[in-house]
Amino acid sequence: MTQAGFTFDVLASNIDETRHSGESPIDYVQRLALEKASAVAALHPNAIVLGADTTVVLEGEVMNKPTDLADVERMLQALSGKTHQVHTGLAVVTASSRRSHVETTDVIFREITPAELATYLASGDAFDKAGAYGIQGYAARWIPRIKGDYFNVVGLPLSAVVNLLDLSS
Repeated sequence: MTQAGFTFDVLASNIDETRHSGESPIDYVQRLALEKASAVAALHPNAIVLGADTTVVLEGEVMNKPTDLADVERMLQALSGKTHQVHTGLAVVTASSRRSHVETTDVIFREITPAELATYLASGDAFDKAGAYGIQGYAARWIPRIKGDYFNVVGLPLSAVVNLLDLSS
């Protein structure tokens, strides 16, 4: 957000992020973004509040942040050689409006070699990232191309955020 010229405060919403039974990945991230923004807006009624949530989806499986090293390995072996989606739900909530959007980017992974996987597992870089990777780090070597917004995969699709903020003013 700073990169895009915004001044802002970061506030935790402390909402329950459990996925509802039967909820699609797109509905899931959109709901979480709205709930996060709404929870903070309730405490700051004069603010323009942006909520966001990102997840990685492979063939319908939601891959959130890994729980342990075995989960990292499982996720990366599943992603290896395949195309998956990164969905980011965005919501802007003000006292008078609520707007939301979901940005989707296809990410193409090449095959991950056993040596690369071992190096990555030893790095400890995977634990705070949906899908157990960050496109801007070591995992960039596995991604020959994407279809969509690079910043969506990094964490926040700035162009979509700006569009939502412009619409809410």
